[in-house]
Amino acid sequence: MEISDDSIDGLLLALYKELEKGPGRNEGGTRGPSTELIGVTLRLSNPRARISRSENRGRPFSAIGELLWYLSKSDALEFIKPYVPKYEDEAEGGILPGAYGPRLFGMREIDQVANICDLLKRKPSSKRAVIQLFNAEDLVGEKKEIPCTTTLQFHLRDKVLHMSVSMRSNDAFFGMPHDVFCFTMIHELIASYLNAKLGEYIHHAGSMHVYDKFMHLVKSYVEEGYHKLDPMPAMPQGDPFPAVQLLIDAEERIRNEEWVNADQYSSDKYWSDIIRMIQAFWAAGDSDKIAELLNQVNDPVYSKYIKRRINVSSPISTDKDENS
Repeated sequence: MEISDDSIDGLLLALYKELEKGPGRNEGGTRGPSTELIGVTLRLSNPRARISRSENRGRPFSAIGELLWYLSKSDALEFIKPYVPKYEDEAEGGILPGAYGPRLFGMREIDQVANICDLLKRKPSSKRAVIQLFNAEDLVGEKKEIPCTTTLQFHLRDKVLHMSVSMRSNDAFFGMPHDVFCFTMIHELIASYLNAKLGEYIHHAGSMHVYDKFMHLVKSYVEEGYHKLDPMPAMPQGDPFPAVQLLIDAEERIRNEEWVNADQYSSDKYWSDIIRMIQAFWAAGDSDKIAELLNQVNDPVYSKYIKRRINVSSPISTDKDENS
């Protein structure tokens, strides 16, 4: 099955309608019985439309937290737990052995992201621009969790960068919206580094599924109906990785209860707004700080989500399945 749209909401709506039909069953899944589609490809023509506009699925804060976890090269539960508490169930000795950050930037001491950037600079038409996240060792022994993503591939054609992601397994309700957010951000980081236009994002899952215990939430999303396209702004062209390090540094200071000036931290409006989103997450329930952030934010695409944090009592979610 293949679904194409210009926004994450368009993809989710079409996909969830297919899953509601109950096309197949997997009664023996690790996390319980599920409704399943085998072999699903999603094509997102505008990867910047990566945040759902829905009350049900619009969860940018946990997605930003997970992206920063990857980019910080961390496998520590301590980093990701405030954003995605359910990871505690998969940790072993305070770490997540299947975490993507160390695999992206240090698998067998190789920085795969830097390699891709270098390869496509030297050979723009290469078909070898592949990042491997799944290891043969992942199937040895009993593990709580192994990577759902197998490969990321980048295709630079006529100065347009396309990206293909292959997944062995994808939870269509909780996991897939996060995956699309994080991977399209990595897609745009590399496109910016290469001074290329952002092309199509292609997401393929061997098993696309929804667990029975969450099917009522899928139905609720479908009942909301379609949401208008409202993409994130374009990332600045040029090497973005110094700005990434600024984000990681800012997140650490904000997590440690320091109120940073986003404009002083980053003079670029794109990155200062991402810092404000991080601040909004950690300022949950503080109406004065949220009001200050709403007054300062540059792009209105973020305002809706920042405003919601007024009604959240703590940045640490009590919901084991997902944060906001």
